[in-house]
Amino acid sequence: MAPGFGVVPTLTTEAVSEANTGLALGNRCISIGHKTKVTRATLSALSRAGVEYLSTRSVGCNHIDVSHAESVGISVGNVAYSPDSVADYTLMLMLMAVRHAKATIRRADAHDYRLSETRGKELRDLTVGVVGTGRIGTAVIDRLRGFGCRVLTYDNRPRSSTDHAPIDELLRRSDIVTLHTPLTAETRHLIDRRRIEQMKHGAFIVNTGRGPLIENEALLSALESGRLGGAALDVLDGEEGIFYTDCRNKPIENPSLLRLQELPNVSISPHTAYYTDHALRDTVRNSLINCLDFESGRK
Repeated sequence: MAPGFGVVPTLTTEAVSEANTGLALGNRCISIGHKTKVTRATLSALSRAGVEYLSTRSVGCNHIDVSHAESVGISVGNVAYSPDSVADYTLMLMLMAVRHAKATIRRADAHDYRLSETRGKELRDLTVGVVGTGRIGTAVIDRLRGFGCRVLTYDNRPRSSTDHAPIDELLRRSDIVTLHTPLTAETRHLIDRRRIEQMKHGAFIVNTGRGPLIENEALLSALESGRLGGAALDVLDGEEGIFYTDCRNKPIENPSLLRLQELPNVSISPHTAYYTDHALRDTVRNSLINCLDFESGRK
């Protein structure tokens, strides 16, 4: 894409770190991924290297200390990308959860082709609670309408024409709860032990937002006791350093992840909901546009 914008980019496969900020010398603008936490020390080193604008190829900025970046003269920008990538994946996870796909596929892989004693559910018979009605949450709601289920929403700033409810009421009434709210200090562990206890017995939870929206231990306790019917998680608190790496021959330093993966009613994928051709084109294109707008004074 760079030639189309008249840009000659400097590319590196390494994640940004304090040790390699010299790679940014001569560039006022850099574009980074969401996989690595950008520490205060890294931001200070980037500033000394002459960086003034940091564009993250993600919607969320929770991996960057934005206030420290501003204090050292670096502006931070995020990007929009196709919400359909995450919305499609979210619906897939919902369907997998209510049809017990993980357990069914495991049995079939072991050549056990009997029907399970636990029957699946149809979305049209269920109430789905959507927490967060931004671009992705709204795209999920649009898809749910095609299944004929009832949709409840919660958002500090409601933007969709659905039934809105306080979050505690949404949790009490929903058969499925799906999370699409940004991770902030206020939303960290939004779904904690107290709120999980408010959920319907046998309800399902889907998270394609950010891992720390859910308190791992509280979720595990509810799943292991049978309080919840299942979970489908594309993100997990403590995923850093594990997701996006090959861990087949090394220990997993996240006991919660190991316990969750042992459960037959929990599906886990490694923060991959956004990972489509269309969405990645959007993130690269919009990151380049952000940098060019900053260079030209438009941003």
